[in-house]
Amino acid sequence: MKITDIKLGMLRVPLKTPFKTALRTVNQVEDVVVVIETDTGHKGYGEAPPTAVITGDTHGSIIEAIRTLIRPKLIGMKVENLNDILATISQSAVRNSSAKAAVEIAVYDLFAQFYDAPLYKILGGGEPTLSTDITISVDYIDKMVADSVVAVERGFESLKIKVGKDIGVDIERVKAIYGAVEGRALLRLDANQGWTPKEAVYAIRTLEDAGIKLELVEQPVKAADLAGMKYVTERVYTPVMADESGFGPREVIELIQMRAADIINIKLMKTGGIANAMKIADICGVYDMQCMIGCMLETSISVSAAAHLAVAKANIITKVDLDGPSLCQFNPVKGAIEFDDSEIRISDAPGLGITQIDGLEMLP
Repeated sequence: MKITDIKLGMLRVPLKTPFKTALRTVNQVEDVVVVIETDTGHKGYGEAPPTAVITGDTHGSIIEAIRTLIRPKLIGMKVENLNDILATISQSAVRNSSAKAAVEIAVYDLFAQFYDAPLYKILGGGEPTLSTDITISVDYIDKMVADSVVAVERGFESLKIKVGKDIGVDIERVKAIYGAVEGRALLRLDANQGWTPKEAVYAIRTLEDAGIKLELVEQPVKAADLAGMKYVTERVYTPVMADESGFGPREVIELIQMRAADIINIKLMKTGGIANAMKIADICGVYDMQCMIGCMLETSISVSAAAHLAVAKANIITKVDLDGPSLCQFNPVKGAIEFDDSEIRISDAPGLGITQIDGLEMLP
């Protein structure tokens, strides 16, 4: 199975409600889609969102990196020579992790199709069902409480609460939400780098002293401030999870050796795809450290790949934050994975199982 062409498209899907964090506000998914064609007629699909404030990737940088640096090198390569393809993608440019991830996901899709098996079985097997949390965007307290109650009524047992805007209001937000859903859902706080180390310790200790039990607090301080992460981790009971502080295997090793976090959040758009994500999971497994599988604002193209990985590494990836498709007004991707509120079900179709993408606008 040889790669004959790599085409790009744009997929736009409006969100049910604006996605608000300490870093940005987004109203719709606008992702670059990769379609790899082969001489056997098989197609592989990948996807990358522009997340300039996190990965540095924009629509323009993703498209340009794939068109000029990755595509020319992959044309003619055999899909079954996976390691050679992965090395070619990795060495095509420095960083550009989202562009690399989109292409790599499409390659893995084809690789599993070549062996006529769903991707999770190629990666190691497992039970093809997952349960995800859902994001509650930062907003007025009453709105966040109402959104949390609705999510619990829909069956979500874990809520990811966005904070990091104003520490005093953040504390009141969490108290109000906890009071509304206590005993019905676990709370995960995501500060999106919005606090200083001392603010983070103050906020978390205040909540702990108030009797509020949090499952974890994600990325409370700036990504580059590993000393600050360590400062917080050492001073609170609540587990601290690294997100933007850990893009690839090297950063994760440093976090572990510094004991700067208790949990690692793996995202394919940070790692540059599935290969490095698997390395991170294996590294964490050696150190008995739990992982979460997360996503950016992505549709079920790339979220499917993350779900397949999570199933195959379920002994290490014990927490799931793959709610991107659930935040959209509709799912334009046919086949792949099925979302039933918090439950994610993976089919046994070969590869990612994608059969159709409604509304995909191919780029010239």
